[in-house]
Amino acid sequence: MTFRGYGLFRDEFYYIACSKHLAFGYVDQPPLSIVFLSIQRALFGESLFALRLLPAIVGALTVLVVGLLAKELGGGRFAQALAMVAIGIEAIGVFHVFSMNCFDDLVWATAAYLLVLISKGSSPRLWLVLGALLGLGLQNKISVLWLGAGLAIGLVATGERRWFRTRWPWLAGGLAALIFLPHVLWQIRFDWPTLEFVRNATGDKMVDVAPLDFVIGQLGMFSPSVVPLWVGGLVYLLAARRCRPFRILGWIYLAVFAILLLSGSSRTGYLGPAYSWLLAAGAVAWEEWVVTRTGRTGRTGRTGRGQRFGYSRRALQAATLAVVLGGGLVFLPFSLPVLPVETYIAYADRLGVGPTTEERKELAELPQWYADMHGWQELVDTVVEVYQSLERAEQQQATIFTFNYGNSGAIDHLGPARGLPMSISGHNNYWLWGPGDATGEVVIVVGASAEGLESIFESVERAGTVDCRYCMPYEDDKPVWIARGTRQPLAELWSQLKHYD
Repeated sequence: MTFRGYGLFRDEFYYIACSKHLAFGYVDQPPLSIVFLSIQRALFGESLFALRLLPAIVGALTVLVVGLLAKELGGGRFAQALAMVAIGIEAIGVFHVFSMNCFDDLVWATAAYLLVLISKGSSPRLWLVLGALLGLGLQNKISVLWLGAGLAIGLVATGERRWFRTRWPWLAGGLAALIFLPHVLWQIRFDWPTLEFVRNATGDKMVDVAPLDFVIGQLGMFSPSVVPLWVGGLVYLLAARRCRPFRILGWIYLAVFAILLLSGSSRTGYLGPAYSWLLAAGAVAWEEWVVTRTGRTGRTGRTGRGQRFGYSRRALQAATLAVVLGGGLVFLPFSLPVLPVETYIAYADRLGVGPTTEERKELAELPQWYADMHGWQELVDTVVEVYQSLERAEQQQATIFTFNYGNSGAIDHLGPARGLPMSISGHNNYWLWGPGDATGEVVIVVGASAEGLESIFESVERAGTVDCRYCMPYEDDKPVWIARGTRQPLAELWSQLKHYD
């Protein structure tokens, strides 16, 4: 079920399409994760299992790094196990689908691990490893800039500012910039499309987030059993005497938190990668408390009349792991599709958890995270039916046009095996790829209104309707048109069809 779930997520179809057009950048992301996907496809194919394999491996590596981080923070086996269980069950949704986010979590956790090693006196050459990691992280997701800013603030705010008197952090920053440079040059070449994408998404698509809502969102991002762990980890890093060498991690979290809080439109999950080191620190702090509480004997001693002994150390440790694991399992269906859809809806209703989205979109029975895993086969079935209704001569001329990369990505991934031509779209990188050799004589259009199409084409007829129960509402009851004869060449129309968001 971890690999199968409800099917491919909307963005995964788009990432597959991007991996067939390798470049130094894309409208909405840098190229590194797409390069990995291209290699994965070449080695293992495009089955659902194959596409989910690499995220699962990256997830396992992230869990391992968090365990090592807990060890370097002074934690024993219990702290390491607790940290690994916490990050594993709470971040499992990130590692369920292919996206740049799973690699991002690994980058942030590894960066924290390297910083701890540096703070403990390891070779200063680790700064170069950190710089290379941050550069690769930027080639995966530009939000690593927040991590870099947090690192700079953390250095200034702690005793680690001593490193500014050496060449190492400067070399690290220069190396990161050098690795990131090809993507910057790509941005310049295409007139900074990512800035336009961010501006449009922030203004038109994303819901405004009030500061209090952002704070509350951080508390609600994990199961209640884990919240005390990361909160305790933050306090431990900032206040505990033995954590003075590692205080920079607490400051990095606070700095990134402040950056996102003040932006007014940041998603709750943007801060997610920073919790890797808070969970590790919290696990170490709890282990210390348990050891202090039980003392040398490994028991808490007398706790009340008629009770000869209190809890043993092992009992407390086992209970802690059980609470964290149990709490995570209760909320697991909200991050990982382990339940049949109908069962999930009933389960969420029983717990009083309604469907949510951080975008300005209507929802139905499922949260956007799950709704965007539905409806793709129904879409392709409808387009195939419309395409097959055309005369053979028109089929040879036909182009499929959609208004979002999810539709185009699904058609391009699922359609060729059923005889469909590749699609075109004005959305994000599909617009950059252009109309190809499409003439505009016969176009199957997914979405839009008759009035809008009639201003572009000589004739328009509705030929089908996409019907999908659990998909996003705007994908349901979507019209599919056959439009013939553009009023001006498609190549000339193309500039009017661009939308980055």
